[in-house]
Amino acid sequence: MQPKKFLFVHQNFPAQFVHVAGELHRRGHEIVALALKGNPIAGVRFIRYPPPVLERDSDVELARDFEVKLARATACASAMLNLKSEGFTPDVIVAHPGWGEALFCKDVWPRARLVIYAEFFYSADGADYGFDPEFSVESEELRMRVRLKNTVHLHALAAADSAYSPTRWQHGQLPPEYRAKTAVAFDGIDTEVVKPNPDASATLMREQVRVKCGEEIITFVNRNLEPYRGFHIFMRALPQILDRRPNARCIIIGGDEVSYGSKPKGGATWREVMLKEVGRRLPMERVHFLGRVPYKHYVQLLQLSACHVYLTYPFVLSWSCLEAMSAGKVVVASRTGPVEEVIEHGENGLLVDFFDSAGLARQVNDVLGNPGKYQSIANRAREHVVARYDLRTVCLPAQVRLVEA
Repeated sequence: MQPKKFLFVHQNFPAQFVHVAGELHRRGHEIVALALKGNPIAGVRFIRYPPPVLERDSDVELARDFEVKLARATACASAMLNLKSEGFTPDVIVAHPGWGEALFCKDVWPRARLVIYAEFFYSADGADYGFDPEFSVESEELRMRVRLKNTVHLHALAAADSAYSPTRWQHGQLPPEYRAKTAVAFDGIDTEVVKPNPDASATLMREQVRVKCGEEIITFVNRNLEPYRGFHIFMRALPQILDRRPNARCIIIGGDEVSYGSKPKGGATWREVMLKEVGRRLPMERVHFLGRVPYKHYVQLLQLSACHVYLTYPFVLSWSCLEAMSAGKVVVASRTGPVEEVIEHGENGLLVDFFDSAGLARQVNDVLGNPGKYQSIANRAREHVVARYDLRTVCLPAQVRLVEA
C-alpha cells in the first residue's frame, strides 16, 4: 500500500491508539499525534498543545461542560492549523471525541478521512446514569445534563467517515443512525505478555510480604478506586471473605483519584470512605493497597492471583477484566452488560449481581476453597481471550484494516 499520512488526536496520547499508531509506522506510514498530555512512542511525531484557560464559567450553568470541551477543541484546532501551515495534510485523522478535540478536524482538513473512536455514548437510561441508587438522584435536570454531554460525540459522529467501538455493547449505546458506519474492534490484549505463569511471585514492598502463585490471593484492579468500578461493593464483601478464609490475602491496585462519577463528600477519597465503613472488620495485615504499579508488576500480580474480582456499572469495559482472563484466572465479575459480552457464567468466568456483596463473598470463597473445581473455567477464559481479543492476531489487524481503508 502507498504510504499515507495519519494524524491521531487524543487528549492523553497514546492511550487506546498505542498499538495501531505504532503498527502504521512500522508499515511505512507517516504518523503525527496531537495531545494535551501523554507520551511519545517510537516513530510518531508527538505534539503537545497547551490547555485552554477560561477566564470565567458560562453564565448558563448547563452549558459549562460543553464550554470546556469547546475551549479544548479550539486549542486543538490551533495546533492543527499550525501543522497545516507547515504543509502537513493528513489522509486520515483518527480521533477520540470524548473531550471535544474532534470537533473541528473536518473544518481544518475537509478532505481528510475522519475515523472516530466511539468509546461511549451517554444515556440517561440503560447505562451508567441512574444505575446505582446509592449515588443517583433521578431528576429532569440530570437527564438534560446527560443529553448535553453527548454534544461533542454527535458532532464527531456526524462528521466522521467511519467509526469503531471496542465492544458490541458499547456499539449498541450509539444512536441507531450511526451504528451502520461504526465497526466493532477491541483494543487488544497482548496474550504473549499476559499469560499464565505458575512460578509467578512478588514481594509487597511496604510490608515485605512474599506472595506466590498457589496461595489464596484475591486481586482487585481499577485505574482509580471508585463506585463506577464497584469498589464499594467489593469492600463490603471483603470482611466476609477474609473472615472465612484465614489464609487469604487481598491485593488492591488503583489510585485515589476519580476517573468517573463524583468525588465523595467531605474531601476524602473513596478508599478512605470505605475503610471508615468496613475497616474495623478487616484484618488489615492481609489487605494490601498498592496504589498504581508499573505494568510489569501488575501482570505478575495477576499471574499469581487465585481469584480476580471485576465489577463495573454498565459502562466502558476495562482492559483488566480481559487481562485477568488472559492470565488464566478465575474472574468473578458483575452481571452487567459490558461484562456479559465477554463472560458466560460457568463457562469462562463467574457472574454475580453487581449489588450483592454477600453473594460476591460466597462466590469468591467457593473459588478459593475449591481451586480444582474452577480450573477448567480459568483455562477457557484464557482460550476465549486468545481466540477473540488477542492483540497480534485479531484486534490489531482489524484496527489497521479499518484505518488503512
